[in-house]
Amino acid sequence: MQKIPVQIIEPSSFVDSKIHVRLTEGFFQQCRRLISWPLLIIYFALVWLQVDGQPWLLFDFSQRRILLFGTSLSWHDLPLLAGIMIAGTSLLFFMAVGWGRIWCGFACPQSIWTWVFIRIEQWTEGRANIRARHEHQPLRGGLFIRRLSKHLLWISFSIVTAVTFTGYFIPVRELVTDLFTWQASTVTLGWLTCMAALTYLNAGLVREKICLHACPYARFQSVMFDDQTRTVSYDKRRGEPRSNKRMADGSSGDCVDCGLCVQVCPTGIDIRDGLQAACIDCGACIDACDAVMDKIHRPKGLIKFCSEDQLAKRRSPVWRPRLIGYSLVFLSTSAAVVYGFSNKTELLVEIRRDRGQLFHQRDEKTICNRYLFKLESFNPELQRLHVTISGLKGAELEGGEYISADNFGQWLPYRICAATSLIENKTLRIHFRSENFEHYKSTTFLTKKR
Repeated sequence: MQKIPVQIIEPSSFVDSKIHVRLTEGFFQQCRRLISWPLLIIYFALVWLQVDGQPWLLFDFSQRRILLFGTSLSWHDLPLLAGIMIAGTSLLFFMAVGWGRIWCGFACPQSIWTWVFIRIEQWTEGRANIRARHEHQPLRGGLFIRRLSKHLLWISFSIVTAVTFTGYFIPVRELVTDLFTWQASTVTLGWLTCMAALTYLNAGLVREKICLHACPYARFQSVMFDDQTRTVSYDKRRGEPRSNKRMADGSSGDCVDCGLCVQVCPTGIDIRDGLQAACIDCGACIDACDAVMDKIHRPKGLIKFCSEDQLAKRRSPVWRPRLIGYSLVFLSTSAAVVYGFSNKTELLVEIRRDRGQLFHQRDEKTICNRYLFKLESFNPELQRLHVTISGLKGAELEGGEYISADNFGQWLPYRICAATSLIENKTLRIHFRSENFEHYKSTTFLTKKR
């Protein structure tokens, strides 16, 4: 049996035990900001949007409903959420097979919040080399004030993040009002404290360890990759041997061993050691390396998004069976979700028969069946429904002619009576109507048999 080759990677000399990320500029960092900043704005703004006085997005467990972009979903529509999750997962797999962990580097909440915290850190404490130099110095004077300012800003941003996240489960206006008037419950305060603490720890203190040790996506990414996967790669053929001087005989590679690719990496790896689980494909090392190549007048692309086959000068098609398969799963699931939303449940009706007595004789000419009706509306326009019956000649409905929103969720007694001339069980329909809506439920009217 052939053993799997193992390469021992020594810790890089360009990073300390604590990673101080050096911010860089370039094409991929600009792309990352164009993606991450709109996502941040959507996250903080979406919770405040309302449609007809209702939140645009709210997971309301107390009312057993989900308000999703102006549409109300019930627990009966949970398969739609499952479909959305399947579509999202298949899209994530599609991106992983095609372009590695590009989701992690450009759109993952952990990465987005980490970059925000790094920018706060640079704004308060200075650039990476200054932070590294001050790391082991005693906290006093201006250094103490800058360090304290950093943590206070981190904590403030974490609290705002926690309040916003909680606002997707509790109406945010009520939540903020309760917090400012000291009326928030102990459970709510405990939840906010936990969420703020986790945000502060994950984005401020733990950072890259989440990507390396806690993220499940990092664990199975190697299963998703193949030789055609475009991921951040170092071209060893062109870069080695490394030298900060250009040899006359051309024996040196293009890599000048400046270490910038390591210093800008948010997970502190050296991409020149090859593909690693900690790499989140953010492209920071590409931008840093391209800037160096420009300065020394050498071609860009020493580090770039490319596949193993491309590095080996082999044919490397973008579209292949696995990628096509994931794209088909995504498209079919998305189509099913769209169809499901167009046919979602707007009114849930439950009808129970009186189990103590299947039918009873009111008089010599009339037989009655007793029922219990319960309605749950998931359309805010359904505030009052007219109840009628059809399909049974001469039948009468005894009970409230209208059911209003105040009675939704309650069991309401009704009785349907018909002539004893019926010689067998009959199917009838119970209709629930409003101005632009109609729903019916079928039931069997039980009678005597001769």
